[in-house]
Amino acid sequence: MASRMGTDEEMGQNKSNGWMLDQKLDQPMDEEAMRLKNTSTEKEISTMLLLQLAFQSLGVVYGDLGTSPLYVYYNTFPRGIAEPEDVIGVLSLIIYSLTLVPLIKYVFIVSRATDNGQGGTFALYSLLCRHAKIKIFPNYDQSDEKLTTYNYRSYHEKSLAAKTKRWLEKYAYGKTALLVLVLVGSCMVIGDGILTPAISVLSAVDGINITHPKLSKDMVLMIAVALIIILFSMQHYGTDKVGWLFSPIVFVWFLLIGGIGIYNICKYETSVLKAFSPVYIYRYFKQGGKDSWTSLGGVMLSLTGTEALFADLSLFPVPAIQIAFTVVVFPCLLLAYVGQAAYLVQNSDQVVGLFYHSIPDSIYFPVYVVATLAAIVASQATICATFSLIKQAVALGCFPRVKVIHTSKKYPNQIYIPDINWILMILCITVTTAFKSQYQIGNASGAAVVIVMLVTTFLMILIMLLVWRSHWMLILIFTVLSLVVELTYFSAVILKVNQGGWVPLVIATVFFIIMYVWHYGTVKHYEFEMHNKVPLAWILRLGPSLGLVRVPGVGLVYSELASGVPNIFSHLITNVPAIHSVVIFVCVKYLPVYTVPEGERFLIKRIGTMDFHMFRCVVRYGYSDLRKKDDDFENKLFDSLFMFFRLENLMDGFSDSDEHSSCDQETEGSRDDCLLNGNGNAPEFNVNSNISFGDSIVLVDSPLPKNNTIVSSSQASKHSEVDGLAFTKRCRDAGVVHLMGNTILKAKSDSRFYKKITIDYVYAFLRKICREKNVIFHIPYESLLNVGQVYYV
Repeated sequence: MASRMGTDEEMGQNKSNGWMLDQKLDQPMDEEAMRLKNTSTEKEISTMLLLQLAFQSLGVVYGDLGTSPLYVYYNTFPRGIAEPEDVIGVLSLIIYSLTLVPLIKYVFIVSRATDNGQGGTFALYSLLCRHAKIKIFPNYDQSDEKLTTYNYRSYHEKSLAAKTKRWLEKYAYGKTALLVLVLVGSCMVIGDGILTPAISVLSAVDGINITHPKLSKDMVLMIAVALIIILFSMQHYGTDKVGWLFSPIVFVWFLLIGGIGIYNICKYETSVLKAFSPVYIYRYFKQGGKDSWTSLGGVMLSLTGTEALFADLSLFPVPAIQIAFTVVVFPCLLLAYVGQAAYLVQNSDQVVGLFYHSIPDSIYFPVYVVATLAAIVASQATICATFSLIKQAVALGCFPRVKVIHTSKKYPNQIYIPDINWILMILCITVTTAFKSQYQIGNASGAAVVIVMLVTTFLMILIMLLVWRSHWMLILIFTVLSLVVELTYFSAVILKVNQGGWVPLVIATVFFIIMYVWHYGTVKHYEFEMHNKVPLAWILRLGPSLGLVRVPGVGLVYSELASGVPNIFSHLITNVPAIHSVVIFVCVKYLPVYTVPEGERFLIKRIGTMDFHMFRCVVRYGYSDLRKKDDDFENKLFDSLFMFFRLENLMDGFSDSDEHSSCDQETEGSRDDCLLNGNGNAPEFNVNSNISFGDSIVLVDSPLPKNNTIVSSSQASKHSEVDGLAFTKRCRDAGVVHLMGNTILKAKSDSRFYKKITIDYVYAFLRKICREKNVIFHIPYESLLNVGQVYYV
């Protein structure tokens, strides 16, 4: 059950009409909600606001992509330029790479595949999980589809989408392969969050050697490390605190590199414009052979930041990001690369530090300052993308629990994760000091970028099949064009694994092990609870007292089960012969949706008859939702429970003697949490209903009987409502105790050695260092009761 307040007019109508029933029970709520949302968005976003958002997106989304001209040509020609025409070939590769990948693929295609504005690999995965039962974590419930943010679509039985959906749901290895693919892509984004600050800051600072050639490399390295430390130390302030500087800095940066590009074209070599002909790509590979092929690893760096672009989509509307790229970013980047190529044709011996060599002397220092600031901004974008991805992974059960802090009240997607921040800083400093070279760090960054792009391509194929239901010819064209470009770059990056390309592979492997082991242990923990949950028949046979002393107070028993009685409860009452007068089983459940509206967050259900005083509360969150310290979770839970009493009183007026199902005879797949009548039986309900009473509207996950009629409540039921409310309030005043399971997961003695290592050592270590559940749920220690238990899986 969850409460939703209507408009003033609706409230007045509810008061005048008394108890009412919404006659539009069968109307899909999600379609109506999306229609209203889209209408509101169209009205709110004016042209001026869209342009303002497009300007702001420059600083947050395009910083990484915009600083690539600092190091692309140097990483492409680390041994110098053999022929001037090679510069034309590389420029042609850069032009068409920028056009095909960031412009066409990401800005105009992939950006449309967001999960209600949320970007990144986990957002795509959650979108797929809603359209096919491919989520390995087995906590799916049909009631989840009734959320207004679920946006589920049905398929024609013989359609290509339906066939693909059935194939994915049929084979377990397919679900596992998809999860592994998502984890690999996510780990590579984290790796890029480490490598981007290293190469961006080092490349920007290295320009000081142009005017001070006697400055040692160690001194330049120390300056870069100092800036990296300052960058990560400022993260706790949040993007909102310093974000007003980002967009002007990056905007000035783009204008500078575009203007310098025009200056170099006019001054040195206008003939480089012939690189817009793809013929020079063919000539470049024909003349250079293997050397030309391996140089693609450097060209690949012109695309760094594209993956951050997609991960940061939640901060701005897609049209704003498209305007910013097509009007400012794309033309300025092209001018910058063309201008550098024009300078290289005349000065082929100055490929090292090319960007700073090509700057007119009169504006060198202003450009140097702006370049350094732009490099810091570029690093900020990838770090924020990493925070966002980690938070999504935690919510979807793929990463250990970490502390997540909201840094802005205006922008809920701006977050800060202290533990991850310091880990990123240490790894970034390690990479910078270990390599000391833009070239090797560039090889590593290129490997991370191309793997993320391949993962996005494979996920997009499924999105186009299951979500968009595109024509197979469009899917084939997208697949062929994307894979031809990305597999070509991937083949070149593989050749540079021993030249720094191994760095993201090692980083990704470590994070992948952490993510997969945590997910594996979490699933095994949930499966154990599912297989060992207590049947409701056992509870009913114990009677209202449960065979124990019912002491005053309310006990909140936390469990991952959304149905059934958790094993920890039977373990508790077996060892302690007393339980609270009111028991509420609380299940905090994360769904594959970006958010769950407040009005649909709580589901309250009764267990047993009224004199049992036992309830279940399923609290649902999306992966972008965050429980803050100022959230009065306990008060909201009890408000929902009190509303449930009033609604239950209304439902007591329903009668249907023909349709009953005994909770004693329930099967594993049945819904064992039901509203029981006085005989211990429950009508079979399967429809969400909106019921109005007083001045509130309650969304109930307990449906109406088939006659859809309302019978006036008897005087006895009115007394039961009052007694239930009063009794629960007295118990609440007596004290609320939070009971949580302090479980230890161990592999069975006959398990294989790799399972024992995974569960007994790796997962146990991650459980030990991660944050406790009571800290995540903000439960005060004086109200906490831990119940120890060992699960053998």
